[in-house]
Amino acid sequence: MASDAAPRKLTATERFHLKHFLKELERHHGRHTELVSVYVPAGYQLDAIINHLQQEQGTATNIKSKQTRTNVIDALERMIQHLKTLPRTPANGLAAFSGNVAEREGQSDVQIWSLEPPLPNKLRLYRCDKEFIVEPLQEMLSDESIYGLVVMDRRDAMIGLLKGKTIVRVRKTHSEVPGKMKAGGQSSVRFSRLREGATKEHYKKIADYMKEEFLTMPDLKGIIIGGPGTTVNDFMNHDYVTGDVKKKIIGTKDLSYTGEFGLQELLEKAEDLLAEEEVADEKKVMQRFFNELSKDTGLAAYGRQQVMDAVRMGAVDTILVSEELDDKAIEEFEDAAKLVGTTVKLISVETREGAQLRDIGKVAAILRYPIAT
Repeated sequence: MASDAAPRKLTATERFHLKHFLKELERHHGRHTELVSVYVPAGYQLDAIINHLQQEQGTATNIKSKQTRTNVIDALERMIQHLKTLPRTPANGLAAFSGNVAEREGQSDVQIWSLEPPLPNKLRLYRCDKEFIVEPLQEMLSDESIYGLVVMDRRDAMIGLLKGKTIVRVRKTHSEVPGKMKAGGQSSVRFSRLREGATKEHYKKIADYMKEEFLTMPDLKGIIIGGPGTTVNDFMNHDYVTGDVKKKIIGTKDLSYTGEFGLQELLEKAEDLLAEEEVADEKKVMQRFFNELSKDTGLAAYGRQQVMDAVRMGAVDTILVSEELDDKAIEEFEDAAKLVGTTVKLISVETREGAQLRDIGKVAAILRYPIAT
């Protein structure tokens, strides 16, 4: 019987290494469709993949451009030779990438990257493109993030959720705002007053829906609102949204669309906000640590041994680990944390707070209660 259990979440170490792997792949772009991506499912025979790639080599001889033909054949050969060095398909399958990444056209620098995904791969894929196909690996990173999305104008609104890379429609509403053409006999002042009243009711309804959907939602990391700039400003600059919900809003974007197209447009335009939010989350937890440390509340600890001792006592709420700590040590902290329900946060060195963590020993902790030293 198939299991309905949710897939496990990546550990801090797995997320860190997968992000760096993806960042390296995303740096490279082919001049033509000559970068090779191969995904091997868990349990699939490597021999079958190798045979397929050898057939693709034969097909590649028909490519008209000599330079592209050479680059594709060379990338496939490098991939085939790499796969032949593996005794079997890794337990979680394989993701492998090869291509000529020389900076100058006409030069050859065929590189290969491969890894066993941290979660089982179910996809079988071969593709040549101008970029490496990384979406299946990106999906493995995206299971933890949930954001609220709101797209609106004076007549329509849609509320959705961003779960990883997937947009989920939650609610849609339409206003009773009259159109611009007024009924015969109505004065312009009365008609304008009707429109203004209907607009306010529309905004209140949107705010009520936001409160119902988002206020008590667990794991919600933030809310992003999009729509015509004047409409969003009008909505945000009045007291339609309650204070507790407003605190969850991380930004707004000027959009051309509402509805499902609007949700897609909002996601595209909010990439900068989502990236900043990840850094902001790191800064927030580090500032909390330094605040406890400066006030000498007894709820801050740092140094490998001191933190590990506190974890084993069950006294640690959150472990803060610098990305520059060695992998073995990170895994030891993760294993110990699992036993006592402690959270592990991997902290980059790209912020001032992250650099400070590195300089005080690369490991710190926020405690649940003070412990004797």
